[in-house]
Parts: sequence; C-alpha cells; structure tokens
Amino acid sequence: MSEPIAVVTGASSGIGHATARLLAESGYLVYCVARRTERVEKLAKDIGGRAVTCDVSDQEQVSAMAEAVGPKLDLLVNNAGGALGVDSIADADTNKWRAMYEMNVIGTLQVTRALLPALERSGAGTVINIGSTAGRVAYEGGGGYTAAKHAVAVLTETLRLELNGKPVRVTEVAPGMVHTDEFSLVRLGDQEQAEAVYAGVKNPLVADDIADAIVWIATRPHHVNVDLMVLKPLAQAAQHKVYREHHDV
Repeated sequence: MSEPIAVVTGASSGIGHATARLLAESGYLVYCVARRTERVEKLAKDIGGRAVTCDVSDQEQVSAMAEAVGPKLDLLVNNAGGALGVDSIADADTNKWRAMYEMNVIGTLQVTRALLPALERSGAGTVINIGSTAGRVAYEGGGGYTAAKHAVAVLTETLRLELNGKPVRVTEVAPGMVHTDEFSLVRLGDQEQAEAVYAGVKNPLVADDIADAIVWIATRPHHVNVDLMVLKPLAQAAQHKVYREHHDV
C-alpha cells in the first residue's frame, strides 16, 4: 500500500505547520502549501513532504497546485486564513473585510473545488476545514472575521450535504483561543498588543493541540464523520469569558 497523501494549506506557520509535521509522523506524504516559498520548502524538506507555493485566493495558483498534487488525494486540510484588525463595524475597513473573505472563504472554496475530484478518486477522502469559535459566536470588534468564519462553517455544512453518498467526509474544526506566533500579531500589527491577548491565560491552546485533533479526525475509520469539533482552552468558557490570573507586581 502506498502512503496516504495529504494537502495542508497555510502550512508556513502555526496550526498548518504543526499539522503538516504531525501528519508526516503519522505516515502521510504531505503537500505543504503556502505563499512563503522558503518556509514551505524548509518544512517539506524536514518532514519528507513536498512544497507548493500557492496563494489560495488566486485561482491560477490553486489550479497549478492541484495539478502538482495529482489524480488522488486522501486528506485536505483547509487551514489558510486569518484575521485583520479589530475595528467596529461603524469604523470598518472594507479592504480588510474583503481580504479576510478572500483568504478564509474564497480560498477554501477554490482549493476544495480544485481537489474534490482527487479526493473522490481516492475512494476514502476527507476534507477538514479550519473554522473558529468566531464562526459560531459574534463578538465586538470581530465583525469581519466572524462573518468570514461563519461563512466557512456554512460552506462546510453545505459541502457535506452535497457530497452525501460520495466517498468524501467533511469536518469543521473550530478552535477558540490558540496562542501561535503570528495570528494575533498579523491581526493587531503590534507585538505588545498581540501578547496582551493571552496575558494571564494559563495554558492557552497551542498549534500542536489543534494538529493532534486534526490527525485524530483524519485517522478515524472512514465511516465515522466528525461533523464539528470545537476546542477551547480550559480557561476560556466562551468568547467573552476568559479566566486570567493576575499577579501583583
């Protein structure tokens, strides 16, 4: 039997990077897909995978990526995405909203559409879309991101309905507070503000926690479809309720 093949988008950092590593350790040949060539090439070399430079919001690049992957695919992890800013709707930057929709929603659509034939051809394909608790619950200052992640949730549910009867299962993994090197930094543009997001939170989730969940889902018997997995750190009861330890200086 040849090794199963996986595609992980947004593999240059954070959850995507950790997922590619763990999938490789679990026996997958992993196509590491991201915009930053140097990073995915290093990752692919480290894990014995293959690097593909691709901006998921660019249809031509996605088509080229699908061609590089080939005729059969066992697992697609749509992880590429992100948040930009925390402006209120009254002060919203339309360009940031468009960018978030493009990378979170249109990117997921284009990659999934391009790779579905290969997933079906495998006879036992799996699509795992990385959503967010922001795709379940609204919060102030999150309008553009919550709108995009709600769209990812509905895209996932619709795809599952449309693929019913075909050999492809569809899952959404929706993490809460995950402390990665880049997510909050990209969103806020300031290292100090980014660190403040996690201040006082004992043991926020990290990328490896989400990767572990993704690999668990992917390695269940194929008749088992995990529709939705929501993961939050113990300290986060809800979007608006996070326990923070305060230390007097």
